[in-house]
Amino acid sequence: MSSHKLTAIHEDETKRIGEQLASLLRPGDVLTLEGELGAGKTTFVKGIAKGLHIDRTVSSPTFTIIKEYEGTLPLYHIDAYRLEFSEEDLGLEEYLYGKGITVIEWAQFIEESLPENRLAIEINYMDDQGRELTFKATGEHYETVVDQLFR
Repeated sequence: MSSHKLTAIHEDETKRIGEQLASLLRPGDVLTLEGELGAGKTTFVKGIAKGLHIDRTVSSPTFTIIKEYEGTLPLYHIDAYRLEFSEEDLGLEEYLYGKGITVIEWAQFIEESLPENRLAIEINYMDDQGRELTFKATGEHYETVVDQLFR
């Protein structure tokens, strides 16, 4: 597992990093996002959506749990926060092993359902605007993605 860090001084930089990452992703990729409330997880997903040429407004799927967007590749945005004690079968496999990019916020609540190989991204506060993004790649493909992102 490799780990790299980036600093985003402003919300627009968080989006830009997400947009750059989107250009490196391929169908079936799974990304997990961790960070405190308001750290910028959904902002980062908005950047990914822009990079996938998605025109719809991206918002947090907190209450719907899963939102689907169509772009150059489908984007599946999952908020697993409310799934911590859920026994409900949401058919996550069709997203995790599907034809789109799956981004999961609060992924620790569905850890046992996640594929072993994935890109874990942690977003932490530095100050009011600044964020530190840590990318942890598991698997050769994701290590290549991170290496390309950091060129």
